[in-house]
Amino acid sequence: MAAGPPLHHVMASAILRKQKGALRKAMRATLANLTSDEIQAQSQQITRSLLALPEFQQSKNVSCFLSMPTGEVDTSAVVSAILDAGKTLYVPKMLDEDRGIMDLLQIFGEDDLRTLPSAKWGIREPDELVKGKRRPSALTGGAEPLDLIVMPGMAFDRSLSRLGYGKGFYDRFLSSYAAALHDRQQARPRLVALALREQILEAGQIPVGNTDWKVDVIIGPDGIVS
Repeated sequence: MAAGPPLHHVMASAILRKQKGALRKAMRATLANLTSDEIQAQSQQITRSLLALPEFQQSKNVSCFLSMPTGEVDTSAVVSAILDAGKTLYVPKMLDEDRGIMDLLQIFGEDDLRTLPSAKWGIREPDELVKGKRRPSALTGGAEPLDLIVMPGMAFDRSLSRLGYGKGFYDRFLSSYAAALHDRQQARPRLVALALREQILEAGQIPVGNTDWKVDVIIGPDGIVS
């Protein structure tokens, strides 16, 4: 019979899950107290900073999350700006919620973006087919390598650690995508997080495990952490 993981690994993993769960609960309560006006004001400042970022201006293929109706940075102006600048836009598509698997699919202009159906948590998501053809996707092919991935999160800290929403979608995607890029001898994209002021904590405040990805840059309303 195969041996399971050592007991100290199991305990460490349980402690990490508990720490993350406690921080998510606290962060949800904090974010629930923000008014939509506060979120919009912060989102406008964050959008301006992102659009001025040299990595953004030099990028050609950009993925950006489509925001939830409440409780996080509103990315509607960001995704429109990506398309207006003539860049190719990719957005997340949940493929298997139970296993935390997603891909990034290409969007074909403002009309396509506007007509995306609402999915889980009120987030709009593309269907895998558009006009009867399979959309180009980051993982399964047809897409050029991404230059930039603009990511959400529940919280971040000044050492560039990220706390996700608990399903591991981005961590799994990034590991798979990095492996695919390595096989193709292509460089990995820059990871840019967008965070409300309340979501940015001091360095070392986010509990992290060995499968948790750090980001390269955090953009908040008061400036950039890198």
